[in-house]
Amino acid sequence: MKTGMVNRKKVNRAVLPGTYDPLTNGHLDLLLRGLGIFDEVIIAVAPSHKKKPVFTIVERLELIKEAVKGIKRTRVESFEGLLVDYVHKAEAGAIIRGLRAVSDFEYEFQMALMNRSLDSHVETVFLMPSAEYTFLTSSVIKEVALFGGCVKGLVPANVEAALKRKFKTFKNCK
Repeated sequence: MKTGMVNRKKVNRAVLPGTYDPLTNGHLDLLLRGLGIFDEVIIAVAPSHKKKPVFTIVERLELIKEAVKGIKRTRVESFEGLLVDYVHKAEAGAIIRGLRAVSDFEYEFQMALMNRSLDSHVETVFLMPSAEYTFLTSSVIKEVALFGGCVKGLVPANVEAALKRKFKTFKNCK
């Protein structure tokens, strides 16, 4: 074995963690990209203690499960605590993180290094979404929906409907 190489089994399952408040088409794009690399991808929904989510954890899980229905080799679960602990519990070997812009890199790089320091056997794989989703964040979606803007094509149809129910100011698209 070469110096610096870690002895580990082949990684077949990855975790795609996030708060998903709400799920966007950018998230789905990353899921599909991940499925091109891994045998199975688990969408792991975090409760979000720092943020004030619009949707409860139960609502987010239901919305995601409905949106990914029919996408094989995908599971949707929630987790609390350290991500690396969940990765072990899920018997995964990798974490998938999306990088939309250079501004995402520093934070994601720090998190990847922290996760590596907690467990050197868990790899982090960075994937870029399609160009059409590089500007897309859950926060932007919530703000647009709150002020009545159109999010059609940016989120799955069931998420768009849920946003309409949450925000009474939400207008239909032209």
